[in-house]
Amino acid sequence: MIGVFDSGLGGLTVLRELTQRFRHADFVYLADHAHVPYGNRPSDEIVDFTRDCVEDLFNRGARLALLGCNTATAVALRRLQQQWLPASKWAGTHNVLGIVAPTVEAATQTPWAVTSPQYPQKYNTDTIAVFGTTRTVTSGVYPEEIHKRCPKVTIVQQICSELAGAIENKLPETELEALVEEGCAAMLAQTQNMPPHRAILGCTHFPLVEHLFRRHLPPFTRILSQPDVVADSFEDYLVRRPHYLAGNEGGRLTLLTTGDAADVSAKARVFWPDVAPFAKV
Repeated sequence: MIGVFDSGLGGLTVLRELTQRFRHADFVYLADHAHVPYGNRPSDEIVDFTRDCVEDLFNRGARLALLGCNTATAVALRRLQQQWLPASKWAGTHNVLGIVAPTVEAATQTPWAVTSPQYPQKYNTDTIAVFGTTRTVTSGVYPEEIHKRCPKVTIVQQICSELAGAIENKLPETELEALVEEGCAAMLAQTQNMPPHRAILGCTHFPLVEHLFRRHLPPFTRILSQPDVVADSFEDYLVRRPHYLAGNEGGRLTLLTTGDAADVSAKARVFWPDVAPFAKV
């Protein structure tokens, strides 16, 4: 069984792609709606909430947990991997992954394990745009990790503070497009209208409006959407570590929330129209 965690519902865009890639695997998704949003919380609280939810996923039978949330990955993942997990009863048998690493790999064309510049990426002078929520952008995780591998690239970050909420609240497409257009224009103003080579959609809500980003970004800018790049990386990871999947799995999907199950189930259809109902934990 594979566990997927998010503070809210954006991780469903990643989960949906994973269930298409691994049709026979069992998945359990846990959304922490009791504490959402994470973006305005202290880092220690985010770590505590994320750890508690990963622990819940492990107790339900997951041996591998994916943080399908950029904020939780940026703030909590390293501490969970380096401090909590090695000291826990799951040390050596379970693991926690995030969605930043696959995104950085795709943006830099460099494996995550390579943390120093290598030829030819050490000479890469591309421009990479990062669109994200306030907490993801201010964490600096994408510039930090990209520059470890490609020190000469130019990274332009653009906060799209209202876009995730607008998507979740089902605002009309004209209003969503206005927000996307505003974000793209602000990003291009930072580059003095020099178009980026690649654009990272650094929020798992944003794939739902990828077509709007495509409309307002230069034609040759390659858009990196996390459901695709995370699923590609996850597939490669499980090929090399098949022991995380049990042989008797049947493609079961369990959806859980710490919030109001009926309300969450209704909102989830924005991300996955025919998704099954959520249950309360």
